[in-house]
Amino acid sequence: MSNDGFRDVGEIEHDVSARADTTREPDNARRIRSDVSRLERIALRQEPARDDLRPDTAPRENEASGPLSDRRGDPSGCGYPDGGPVRQARGRGDLNGPNFSVEVDANGYAWWYIDGISADGKRAISIIAFIGSVFSPWYKWSGRKDPFNNVCINVATYGLGGKFTMTDRGRSALRASQDTFEVGPSKLHWDGDTLVIDINEQGAPPTFGAVRGQVRLTPKFVTDIEVLLAEDGSHIWRPFAPSADIEVRLEQNGWSWDGHGYFDANFGTAALEDDFSYWTWGRFPHSMGSVCFYDANRRDGSELNVSLMFENDGSVRVLNPPPKAKFKRSLWQVYRETRADAGYQPSQVAPMLDAPFYNRAQVKTQFAGEETIGVHESLDLNRFRSPLLKPMLAVRVPRRPKWTFRD
Repeated sequence: MSNDGFRDVGEIEHDVSARADTTREPDNARRIRSDVSRLERIALRQEPARDDLRPDTAPRENEASGPLSDRRGDPSGCGYPDGGPVRQARGRGDLNGPNFSVEVDANGYAWWYIDGISADGKRAISIIAFIGSVFSPWYKWSGRKDPFNNVCINVATYGLGGKFTMTDRGRSALRASQDTFEVGPSKLHWDGDTLVIDINEQGAPPTFGAVRGQVRLTPKFVTDIEVLLAEDGSHIWRPFAPSADIEVRLEQNGWSWDGHGYFDANFGTAALEDDFSYWTWGRFPHSMGSVCFYDANRRDGSELNVSLMFENDGSVRVLNPPPKAKFKRSLWQVYRETRADAGYQPSQVAPMLDAPFYNRAQVKTQFAGEETIGVHESLDLNRFRSPLLKPMLAVRVPRRPKWTFRD
């Protein structure tokens, strides 16, 4: 690919990976039982960002061996010559697709995130499956002692008739295996090619009513990389499918549509608000593939700045990031910025989710001379730390600790 289109934003730094090989063996994933109380799960371990990536360090258990293909100038496996945050996915058995049977210790979390925008841009959806529901006041109030006792499948629909659902459920509501994640009446299932989400949730105030139906997300490819959001590996972003097709079939008038989708996951061993003060993330379709920007301010004063191009052939390239550009604050006055070509002014095209500490929206920006509309989020973790917010959140996030499966 020519670099000519990137002169305004800086040249591409280097390739990180080619398309993930679907014939490759997962990184020592273990078979598990579906009873959550007796699962043999794969632990979310803190893995140093640098020492373990030196060329003379042997791979550990559950670590994929072998180099990242088509990488330039970096034998260490991290994607940056100085031991930066991009590396091959490891340690969770999810090299070729999600593994929902991860062990999450006290204070930790795991979430799998899906979004989609309809082809006409008028409707959108987001789905997040949580272990240790990081934005649940109930998990905070519990002391974060048992992440498996605060689980959730959050579904939000945007557009005419949109609803928000987020029920915090207890340990008895969770059944998880490598390819299936079930919380109460809803579940996610990975069949090796498509993520199938069966939804049966109830809208939270003020958007009452059921949200039922099925969503199918089919990746154009599955990447084999992850990004260390913290240098010690305590927070990790795993972008499974930055480019995907999505089919939404809900039992509501006007809510059967197709569009472009996205699928990733985040894993952590500490509370977000303890390690970060603010972050923004965005994923934007592009004629060359899909571009993702991830920027974060850490509490130790350091910053994360990651810009990735996921090309149409499945290869991944690290980009010199284009400049940050701020745009209008949210309705709750959450500060917002994203990346854009120099001199370009990003803007919100359609609202999605607005909260006192969080904003998700369809945003228009420009990259390499091409305008694009994608999903963008801003997260103010200083605001989220406020104890005054927790009772407000509890209204939108009801707690249902008990559940009995009938099958």
